[in-house]
Amino acid sequence: MPTVDLLMPVLFALGAALSNALATVLQRKAALSVPRSDSLRAGLMLDLLRRPVWLAGMATVIAAAVCQAVALATGPMTVVQPLFVLELPLALVIATVLLHGRLSPSGWGAVGAVVTGLAVALFAASPEGNRTHTPMDRWIPALAVCTAVLAGLVLAALRRPEGRARAACFGLATAVAYAATAALMKTSMHTLDDEGVTAFLGTWQTYGFALFGASALFLLSNAMQAGPLVASQPAITLGDAGVSLTLGITLYAEHLRGGWWVPLQLLGAALIAAGVLALSRLPLARALTGEERRAAPAEAP
Repeated sequence: MPTVDLLMPVLFALGAALSNALATVLQRKAALSVPRSDSLRAGLMLDLLRRPVWLAGMATVIAAAVCQAVALATGPMTVVQPLFVLELPLALVIATVLLHGRLSPSGWGAVGAVVTGLAVALFAASPEGNRTHTPMDRWIPALAVCTAVLAGLVLAALRRPEGRARAACFGLATAVAYAATAALMKTSMHTLDDEGVTAFLGTWQTYGFALFGASALFLLSNAMQAGPLVASQPAITLGDAGVSLTLGITLYAEHLRGGWWVPLQLLGAALIAAGVLALSRLPLARALTGEERRAAPAEAP
């Protein structure tokens, strides 16, 4: 696919990543402004609804969904989805301003590693292809495998106590759900563009991505509660990119460069993994998920 044809999906994917990152920070900022409680509180949503910051966070969530839909409708999954690894670095950079946090030199180095690794990997892979529709003989095995893997990861997580292994399993399950959501969204967005709203509401992929999307949000909340961010976030970030690449290739017949480009792709992936892992260990990253607050009672004498 020519570079000029990738400009729109890349810009909208970056917009989605930035919007999701901003939403994370705004919603965290709003959560810090309401009365704290260790139990469920019916008035929490009413408190949040009165916070303009929280409403702004919800607006950015909607903006992120629209940007992702446009990106997937105009570009290959193998380009769009890997760009979402930038969400965590962007969230931390935004948090340094809005939450008055601070990134250490090693934190900035980790941000640089993620950005550099992503650039290297995408340049080396040079994804091509953008099939607009996928036949059922591809959908059935792909979704069957995704569902089986997701169910297996959830069962594995439930058999483990709270901690890294449980968080990693829920994180990987979240990643599979996110990737399946993106794959189904891509076809439904093409249906909307080609045939209109009625066809969009009548295609099964629309309800499929709604189902997998809701499952992803549910699994994400469980991943964040199951153990440390350093276990769940890399699984989510790297798993989503990896599964999305696989679905892009198998469902939409997208192509990556092979041969001597493969080692360069692996180098880029290694830089991304190292950067995400380092960022997940930062106190600022844990503060965004409320992990430090949860850990405080356990560390008290």
